[in-house]
Amino acid sequence: MTEQGAQGSGSVTGAQSLVTSLEAAGVTDIFGIPGGAILPAYDPLMDSTRIRHILVRHEQGAGHAAQGYAAATGRVGVCMATSGPGATNLVTPLADAHMDSVPMVAVTGQVGASMIGTDAFQEADIRGITMPITKHNFLVTDPADIPHTIAEAFHIASTGRPGPVLVDVAKSALQAQTTFAWPDELHLPGYRPVTTPHAKQIKEAVRLIREARRPVLYVGGGVIRARAHRELAQLAALTGIPVVTTLMARGAFPDSNPQHLGMPGMHGTVAAVAGLQKSDLIISLGARFDDRVTGNLDSFAPGALVIHADIDPAEIGKNRHADVPIVGDCKEVIAQLVALLQAEGADGDYEAWISFLAGVKKRYALGYDAPTDGSLAPQYVLERLSHIAGSDSIYVAGVGQHQMWAAQFVGYEKPNTWINSGGLGTMGFSVPAAMGAKVGMPDTTVWAIDGDGCFQMTNQELATCAINDIPIKVAIINNESLGMVRQWQTLFYNERYSNTDLHSKRIPDFVKLADAYGCVGLACESPDDVDATIDKAMAIDDQPVVVDFRVHRDAMVWPMVAAGTSNDEIKYARDLAPQYDDVQDDWEVRA
Repeated sequence: MTEQGAQGSGSVTGAQSLVTSLEAAGVTDIFGIPGGAILPAYDPLMDSTRIRHILVRHEQGAGHAAQGYAAATGRVGVCMATSGPGATNLVTPLADAHMDSVPMVAVTGQVGASMIGTDAFQEADIRGITMPITKHNFLVTDPADIPHTIAEAFHIASTGRPGPVLVDVAKSALQAQTTFAWPDELHLPGYRPVTTPHAKQIKEAVRLIREARRPVLYVGGGVIRARAHRELAQLAALTGIPVVTTLMARGAFPDSNPQHLGMPGMHGTVAAVAGLQKSDLIISLGARFDDRVTGNLDSFAPGALVIHADIDPAEIGKNRHADVPIVGDCKEVIAQLVALLQAEGADGDYEAWISFLAGVKKRYALGYDAPTDGSLAPQYVLERLSHIAGSDSIYVAGVGQHQMWAAQFVGYEKPNTWINSGGLGTMGFSVPAAMGAKVGMPDTTVWAIDGDGCFQMTNQELATCAINDIPIKVAIINNESLGMVRQWQTLFYNERYSNTDLHSKRIPDFVKLADAYGCVGLACESPDDVDATIDKAMAIDDQPVVVDFRVHRDAMVWPMVAAGTSNDEIKYARDLAPQYDDVQDDWEVRA
């Protein structure tokens, strides 16, 4: 990698070298909190004219903000913390970013080099702690190593399969004198991500695609990270093959496209689940056959051959055997598939299959029953939010029922407009991640869609938003419960609601809390007021807005495949399983 020509300077401190290195890496925004070990870096950071530091209220907020920034912009998100508890508070965001392939660099202070290993005040072996949950990490004790370490960290975080990189810098290295020299090129033995797929594998994949009768494009978050949505649109248009987009890939393919079957998996659409289960060829693009998609792995898509394309060779064949493994960047893989299909002809016989799935999609479309008592359905809130805020807005969800409803009932037409914690499922993700997304995309409307449980884990970052003029909008789907856990208690624990009642329509009062944080607080509990409330929130651009949508607490997320069961056992409502006979065409006979 060549960033810019080698630069030399006179004697500077390691801290000055660190700040100059971050500037050279293109950093414009950092989320962080100072403390003793990192304090030397905060002094020259104050003089930087190129980097805006945003003082968060908790290091976890800094990490999630860096994630939201990266997911919204495609650039590397950056956070900073001190040693010990400051660094360990970044563990959850690092693990989250690792699971969801988010490019992120965390810079932490460490006690002085001579004190490492002595149990010094605020010492923690953050490198050892985070080794399993980072793409790579560094401990810097020599100030001369700072520039090339920062350059390497940003290169590793943003290339290949993206991920988080930790740079832990000893306080003694920050205080020592050194010279700054940005590297002309990087030497990383053993790190050479394969981006260009093997032509033989592309040819074999095209052969299977042309021979298949029931193919499905199984699109994962790798397509988003590779910015391969245009190539995906070409492949889908060329072949006519039905498309499913995972939770991490919502927006990679437009919801409005008739080929789109929706999201697969535990709370996926009946059409998407049926499409995978009954397929004879799964074309997996940047997906990893996660348990939430496959259900019981032994019964997943029993008749399907698998083409598995991923930039990370460790994912291929990890959970499901790949008949055609393709290692490469999704953008290049899909482009080469399109080129060869155009050359050889994309004349697969999928008509009966497409007709069958269209019938399933029509009959078992996503829906919900409005509460009979006139109270507010959470699904209705999200439908109206989608309609009013539109597909140009960014939606950032927490974790739980509201996350699934947001994935189901908001219409996604563009990539990078849906951000959530998929692999780790981190409650508290939404507000700080939305803050980061808004910093990265200041001219875009950003809605945090949060549950009343999630919101109470990280709502302190509303202060950060108010003070730093980051006008996010927060929709709290308030059902007074830890909703998804309560749903499982309803279905699997005989309605024994152990420790899931939050009493949160009154404690706290979210409208008063919003006001206390310098935000505008609104409340809505009637379907008749939803549109006007959203319109009012949309009209406020100079302050964060928090809307307490007080919804019916017994609403459940459907469809559902119970954990550990077969996808064949999907229910589209409680105790109601889909019947395919009346929409089945002759594709089984023709196959």
